[in-house]
Amino acid sequence: MEIIAGVDEAGRGPLAGPVTAAAVILPDDHTITGLTDSKKLSASHREKLFDEIYKNAISVGIGIVEVNEIDKINILQATYKAMYKALGNLDSKPDKALVDGSTLPNQIIPNEGIIKGDDKVDCIRAASIIAKVTRDRIMEQFDIIFPEYEFAKHKGYGTKVHLEKLREYKATLIHRKSFRPVKENLPTITWLQNNRKIGQWGEKLAALEYYKNGYKIHALNHHCAPYGEIDIVAEKDNEMVFAEVKTAAGKILGGIEDQVDELKLQRLSDAIDKYIMDYELEKDIRLDVFAIRLGKYGPKLKHFKAIELE
Repeated sequence: MEIIAGVDEAGRGPLAGPVTAAAVILPDDHTITGLTDSKKLSASHREKLFDEIYKNAISVGIGIVEVNEIDKINILQATYKAMYKALGNLDSKPDKALVDGSTLPNQIIPNEGIIKGDDKVDCIRAASIIAKVTRDRIMEQFDIIFPEYEFAKHKGYGTKVHLEKLREYKATLIHRKSFRPVKENLPTITWLQNNRKIGQWGEKLAALEYYKNGYKIHALNHHCAPYGEIDIVAEKDNEMVFAEVKTAAGKILGGIEDQVDELKLQRLSDAIDKYIMDYELEKDIRLDVFAIRLGKYGPKLKHFKAIELE
């Protein structure tokens, strides 16, 4: 029997965040009910179907292309690349791919574009749901890093609220700089300095560094009274990581990391102890320090892992 994969994307139109794609191979006798275009489903229904698709599918492949590459190769080519990645990440190589919309160029797997395929073909409908939920979860992580933009609500699309936030706070590190509304609202170091956002920018840079390396971000600027704030709380492989971030623009005397003295480390230790008690954690614990310097040619990050606490 011919093995068919359905392919669809999510996130082609937003001003921020990656474009994602999914490829799904379903058995002919699958028992999933309610498959349709992901845009016609509620978030809770999509989540439910997401789990059912993974349980029932022969194979699921995901492709993600980040904003830097979108800006470099343009959104159409980035969408194609996400679809290529999704097909390449399938456990089973399909004989043919059915793609929502247009046929994929330069693809070694024979494929056919189907207009409104996410309304007609189950495997494309399933791919639509997987791509959408995958991207939504990414944007929900970015919402923790950039709460002022409300990414969890609009997922990076150019809504009225998003455009207002863009004008007020300027573009973030996950905005697509090649898109006109973003290009018109790029921050400068002078703007960051005048608006006292140098420290915040560094914290968000550090949080994105964790995210890129597979960490789940739990919080930024978590207040642990009376000891102060923990800049970043993240988790990976049952290890909780607490990070202190120091950021400077231009040249300063001494090293940025030198600002984390014994008194600061003691306060951090006390704050971490309180966090552990508040959340009743029974996991490995690590303290990191980031020293970030913002400059004309981009940021430079130093990441000091596993700082010892007394």
